Amino acid sequence: MAIVVGNEVTQMREETGMASIFDRIGGSDAVAAVVDEFYTRVVADPMLRGYFADVDMATLKAHQRSFVAAALGGPQEYRGKSMDEAHAGLGITAEEFGQVVSHLAGALESCGVDAETIGSIAGALAPLKEQVVQSAVAA
Repeated sequence: MAIVVGNEVTQMREETGMASIFDRIGGSDAVAAVVDEFYTRVVADPMLRGYFADVDMATLKAHQRSFVAAALGGPQEYRGKSMDEAHAGLGITAEEFGQVVSHLAGALESCGVDAETIGSIAGALAPLKEQVVQSAVAA
């Protein structure tokens, strides 16, 4: 499964009659709970907390809820920045990306999402790594 944001996910769901991951995990309320739990974990993590020191968390959570809902096949379309744009210049490492994915998996699990669905979501996030992780730039 690849993350496809927008109408393609909705169209695929309608054509196959399959419930989206968004629907299977409980819709908007579940996404909001997962995002809240996710950021509780990320902000508490010494490896990651520095990225969020001067961030408006309410705005960030709203963007994240929109992105996650759309990525999981929800009815709305994500209209925020691309992954490249949102993470440009942050210097995120592969280890930090892995830590974020781990926190997301933990947040999903703590919100009652089954292991198979968590695996599907983690697999969908894997291609985002190359958009988020910053290569070291030679001076």
